[in-house]
Amino acid sequence: MSDMAAAGTIYLVPTPIGNMGDITSRAVEVLSTVDLIACEDTRVSGNLLKKLSVSRKLVSYHEFNERRRAEQLVESVRTGTNIAVISDGGSPGISDPAYRIVRAAIESGLNVIALPGPCAIIPALTASGLPTDRFFFEGFLPQKEGARKNRLRQLSDFPHTLVIYESPHRVQKTLANALEVLGDREACLAREITKKFEQYVRGPISRIIAEFSDRSVKGEIVLIIAGASKEKAQDSHDE
Repeated sequence: MSDMAAAGTIYLVPTPIGNMGDITSRAVEVLSTVDLIACEDTRVSGNLLKKLSVSRKLVSYHEFNERRRAEQLVESVRTGTNIAVISDGGSPGISDPAYRIVRAAIESGLNVIALPGPCAIIPALTASGLPTDRFFFEGFLPQKEGARKNRLRQLSDFPHTLVIYESPHRVQKTLANALEVLGDREACLAREITKKFEQYVRGPISRIIAEFSDRSVKGEIVLIIAGASKEKAQDSHDE
């Protein structure tokens, strides 16, 4: 039997972003049968596994140890260990660690299987009321205002719907920057998706800003912003 035939598999397993009912039976099966689970925070994932009545060894795998840990995990898979990679919530690899271990595994000829499941991007987009046939996922914008505005300028002529992750303590500044740079486009602020206080605020960016003018925004947030108008996009190409 060759070394590759004896190797294990890396499973990318999405976990709930709020509602525990969103975990799939396949995800539970994989988590119950792998040899090791690599996760961002062992305390968070430990609580999840307890709710699922799953008992497996956990090892931390986060942005600060990702490069070193990826090498260690791939070596374990090469010798026959089956590993599940999970994040604190959602699909691993989407604004969460997973890229390095996937690349290392592919370069080593190892098997990587990604399970479908919870991810905030899709429900936020499909419930926004904005075009869904083509979209661009930006992830998190830069934290510093100057860099953030510059990035928005780079995106200003993009004709398709923009999807942005944002933190609650910075979202109002980001909305103000978007209004200044992109204009008063149609948008949607989706927060706490699948959770008790799930909310979608739709309308021009100025209306969303006004909605939270006298109160803070709480929870996990996805901003959906309309792409540039056809006229603006065409003008940009003609210049």
